Amino acid sequence: MRYLITGGAGFIGSHLAGKLLHEGHTVTVVDDLCTGAIQNIENLKTRPGFNYIVESIFNRPLLAELIDDHDAIFHLAASVGVRLIVESPVRTIETNVKGTEVVLEFANKKKKKVLIASTSEVYGKSAKIPFCEDDDLVMGGTQKGRWSYACSKAIDEFLALAYWKERKLPVVIARLFNTAGPRQTGRYGMVLPTFVRAALAGQPLMVFGDGTQSRCFCHVKDTVGALAGLIEHPQAVGQIFNVGSEEEITIGDLAALVKSMTRSASPIRYIPYDEAYEEGFEDMQRRVPDTSRIRDLLNFRPTHDLRQIIQSVIDYYKPSVKVRRAAKVPALARRHANRVLKNPPFALRHAQDERRIRGKD
Repeated sequence: MRYLITGGAGFIGSHLAGKLLHEGHTVTVVDDLCTGAIQNIENLKTRPGFNYIVESIFNRPLLAELIDDHDAIFHLAASVGVRLIVESPVRTIETNVKGTEVVLEFANKKKKKVLIASTSEVYGKSAKIPFCEDDDLVMGGTQKGRWSYACSKAIDEFLALAYWKERKLPVVIARLFNTAGPRQTGRYGMVLPTFVRAALAGQPLMVFGDGTQSRCFCHVKDTVGALAGLIEHPQAVGQIFNVGSEEEITIGDLAALVKSMTRSASPIRYIPYDEAYEEGFEDMQRRVPDTSRIRDLLNFRPTHDLRQIIQSVIDYYKPSVKVRRAAKVPALARRHANRVLKNPPFALRHAQDERRIRGKD
């Protein structure tokens, strides 16, 4: 197959390109490097079947030609990261909505299959855990710029499904849940690489809010494996899939675990959201996917647990960060970190018990 990846020099796109090349496909990456980096694809440049173009997807003649020349498109180009969303809401909305619009427009001319990378953010402030693909989306008010990303990606989904229903363009939507791993940058607010770099350098680990907000992290290799499987499966067309892990951890406990695994002396500090981002900032308290749909279709199960994910990020950053370690991690801190995954806080245990009762675990 000949695959085009928009945003292919980004964290996820570069790993996806590597996987597809390994499987013998031809891959072209187009990226304007706004949030991606040429270093992410440096190791791919000499690989047979790989091509890259540094250009915006808003170059309509170029994009039309590229889509014509390829069998299917992974549309990953987007504005991502909470900090970028808060600081540049116009860019976020325009990039996400207009970018998807132009990809679908040109793909429709010759009915080229498109996989749209969406996000768990679209669930908004929903308190129904775990999130299922058919659940209602609960958005915050329009005066809260933080929700512009979620709304823009929801519009992307509406538009893609409209093309499928009305014009029979084969589309697949993947809602990604906190993908992490080597090459991810913390520049735009991604929490795990930010914690790891700070811990290795002996700097404070800054936890925004009270640290009780929880997330589920999925290794990038598992994520791209799911994306590759979805675009190839005929029964995935016209559907939405959660892609992620169901292993939940609070951000406060994540900081403690990173500190323990790096043997860091760094303090953990808690910063109010108003200071970290903007006054009145709202966050999702829990973000847990129901992955039964993709599991039923692809037999998808993450192969990396949270400790393995964290270790992969540590191994990636350790050579480039001047490591400052504590001589010995205090026993109390060590015991606390080791308890994190075995004995999660009551709220998380309660939710896990509920899922078992419903037959989800």
